[in-house]
Amino acid sequence: MRKDYIADTGEAPSSETDFVESYWTAKWDELGGPKGAPQAAARSIPRKAEYRVMAPWLAKLPPGARLLDGGCGLGDWTLCLTEKGFPTLGLDISRKTVAALRSRFPEHEFLVGDIRDTGLPSSSLDGYFSWGTFEHFEAGLHHCTDEARRILKPGGYLFITVPFDNLRQAWLAKRRRASASPPAHQRFYQWRLTRQELSTVLVDGGFDVLEVRPIHRRQGVLRSLHHELGFDYRWLITKGLSVALAPFVPGSVFAHMLMAVARRPHDT
Repeated sequence: MRKDYIADTGEAPSSETDFVESYWTAKWDELGGPKGAPQAAARSIPRKAEYRVMAPWLAKLPPGARLLDGGCGLGDWTLCLTEKGFPTLGLDISRKTVAALRSRFPEHEFLVGDIRDTGLPSSSLDGYFSWGTFEHFEAGLHHCTDEARRILKPGGYLFITVPFDNLRQAWLAKRRRASASPPAHQRFYQWRLTRQELSTVLVDGGFDVLEVRPIHRRQGVLRSLHHELGFDYRWLITKGLSVALAPFVPGSVFAHMLMAVARRPHDT
């Protein structure tokens, strides 16, 4: 596991929990806050890589199985899965974002909470999905996996994504260590994991690992074009190249995220 850092301007809250809340609240505000409609989410979400991995496992759940969207952000996944017959609770650390979600979608369930300590009843969920959240706490992922195991029913499924420490990222990290010293004013942002590291984290958390695969090659190519070659994200050539190259580049080198499917074992 390798740490990623971001610049610390001294303006953000000092506590990790407050920083995570303020950081992601600002991100959701930049995107315009919650918008759209449940029906639109139900059409758009199935096109995403995460859903395509989830779908065969969701099909194994009973009708009306209850899910948790841990770190729900703008709530599209909560809306989509609920519309598809899986009552889903959207949990997020951002009080402002959750208040906006509750106001816009009063018929759906959203709650302010921390994925390390949700306050939900033990063995109460059939499934739990969380996209790019477990990695944002410097103590490691184990508080998140421990809580996930506690709140899932025996046999319940866990779906998570984390940043992938792919071969390209590992090479870049080695280059940075060999060059000038990094800026002094930085703070922890996230963990980046290899496939084996993610599997180990889940096994140590008491889960059976069903699959781990790289996803989001296009996003990885886009970031490579920007960070390593200086292409602006907004340029049409940048977007076009990322679309054209993504199907042909190896995931082990360019995939941006790892996705894992795991299951809480049945009690013996």
